[in-house]
Amino acid sequence: MKITIDGKELEVTGQQTIWQEAKAAGIAIPAMCMAEGREHRAGCMVCVVRDKVSGRMMTSCSTKPMEGMQIETSTDEVLTQRRLALELLLSDHRADCEAPCTMVCREGLDVEQFLAAYDADRLAQARAILKRTWPDLPKVGCDECKAPCEKACRRGTIDKAVAIREIIHEVAAMEGLEDEVAEPSWARLDADVFAARLGRYNDKEKARVKAATTVKSGCLHCACDGREDCKLREYATMSAIKRPRYEVRSTLPVKDPQHVVGRMWFEPAKCIRCGLCVYNSDNGFTFVGRGFTMKIAIPEQNKANVKEELASICPTGAIYLKRY
Repeated sequence: MKITIDGKELEVTGQQTIWQEAKAAGIAIPAMCMAEGREHRAGCMVCVVRDKVSGRMMTSCSTKPMEGMQIETSTDEVLTQRRLALELLLSDHRADCEAPCTMVCREGLDVEQFLAAYDADRLAQARAILKRTWPDLPKVGCDECKAPCEKACRRGTIDKAVAIREIIHEVAAMEGLEDEVAEPSWARLDADVFAARLGRYNDKEKARVKAATTVKSGCLHCACDGREDCKLREYATMSAIKRPRYEVRSTLPVKDPQHVVGRMWFEPAKCIRCGLCVYNSDNGFTFVGRGFTMKIAIPEQNKANVKEELASICPTGAIYLKRY
């Protein structure tokens, strides 16, 4: 049978989905709730396309083509629907993409990365990260700074901000450490890159987060460890979303990482409930509840059944591999 996708005429068998046919033709359609070659269920509506003949909107990841379809993937109408789908997903996603301290550092230091190395006792790496910004260590650029990093620190909304400048001076003055090459910065601070904001902790969250934070710096490590491969951030950037129109309404506990297995962790507040981790783990992740209260969980007895590679198909960084 013959169809067209964005004006390109294609001969198709009808056995593959519109998304697959588009990809084969070199036409990229974003999708959140599917991973190629994995079991999935349509639900995110990010892969929506329009058939010009019938006027119908449809999910390209689950719809198979029919004779004569004229599929549009990037008209204004389609892009508007796709943006709406993304904004609704963002209302279920409570997280910081980047650490506030890093975002406001005028010297360009990846503060989150530096503190992560410091808290992991990777002091040579921590010093290398400082040296990437200030080659003439122990001289650093903090002395005349008014410390916007400490003013932006989320720990300061709970009790007292992390003493970032003090820790920087401590590490900068260290001697006898092995020379290391700093890992590339984790942060993406380009003005056109979408960055989710966590919002405020409520009193209950403040008490829980404070009790759970045991690292020596006191840092909450706000930035998302899964942000490098986050499709939600990528597609929000593609759609030029700066601030979503809907407030985050997730009631799931924020900053509540659950260890799964090995380096794998799960943060429910980042989850958009696409189900990929459920459909592609054998007696691992599972749905709990129904309707608007439905959530994804990992029962303790199921954790041993999950493999670390499952993190690679999570579209939001809710399931991620911890660096340190």
